[in-house]
Amino acid sequence: MTRRHTMYCMLTCAILGSSFVVSRSIVAYPILTGQAIRYALAALALFALVLRERARIHPSGSEIVRLALVAATGLVGFNLLLLYSLKHADPAVIATIVGVSPLLLALLGPLQEGRRPAPRLLGAAAVVVVGAALVSGFGAHDTKGLVAAVGVLLCEAAFSLLAAPLLPRLGPVRVSAWSTALAVPLLLVLLPFTAERPRLPDPSEAAAVAFLGLILTVVAFVCWYTGVAGLGVDRAGVFVALVPVFALITAAIVDRALPGPAKITGVLLVGAGLLIAAAGSTSRVKQDGCNAPRSSSAPEGSPASPGNSASSSACTTGVSTSPGPT
Repeated sequence: MTRRHTMYCMLTCAILGSSFVVSRSIVAYPILTGQAIRYALAALALFALVLRERARIHPSGSEIVRLALVAATGLVGFNLLLLYSLKHADPAVIATIVGVSPLLLALLGPLQEGRRPAPRLLGAAAVVVVGAALVSGFGAHDTKGLVAAVGVLLCEAAFSLLAAPLLPRLGPVRVSAWSTALAVPLLLVLLPFTAERPRLPDPSEAAAVAFLGLILTVVAFVCWYTGVAGLGVDRAGVFVALVPVFALITAAIVDRALPGPAKITGVLLVGAGLLIAAAGSTSRVKQDGCNAPRSSSAPEGSPASPGNSASSSACTTGVSTSPGPT
């Protein structure tokens, strides 16, 4: 693994895991309205970064369709299914199920690129999944909650899998900008079919939504997609298990509650899994003479290239029951 892209993935997980404090402050605000405002603000900021770049790259028709699928699944579908599942299952149950995503990405990522999954990486993903489950814990649920949680898991995986083929040409900033922009009309179209009544946020809610849109979404999306572009979906996906770890650390600090032995064991397992993944990646680099998979080759001057200032500056400025930047 390259150190720079590894840091991008870890920074994303740290932001997501510690953001639940802000998310808790807007639980009473209309959900679809809040998400639409959040993604609209993010899109404006991201397109501002796109305009600063010299390269003028525009998505093709087929790429727009794929970006719309990213928005429909990884952003809109993820949030709707998450809200529904929370009515039928405890957050810990949902987090545990969605925590399987490292294993899912380690399996499907290589298959999407036409190569075999790496056994060592699959083993590392299995270890971090068990660790994340211990960190998240378990709770009450019913069948509807479990089915919806599996849907959340699939949407979480789609957020990375659908976007990965777009990253070499469009780059992380453009993929993030277009997906967040396309999510806004999808959310607004759903409003008439719900009982939600849009309203203006109060000052504290406005500050929280602005933080989620301008800081969490912009920084986390760009950092995550930069990490995926550099490491590949399978290797980047292993880091998703760090989200509940950072959430646990934040909760321990904010709530002044020390984690129990099971959760500490889970943290150690996540760390062990990441070490296994790193060892596997090192051996692969020595054999292949290459640090990145095929999907990571970004054109010169694109947001995924090492010298791009837009994505680098965004990443250095950088709710959560789920491990992923959605």
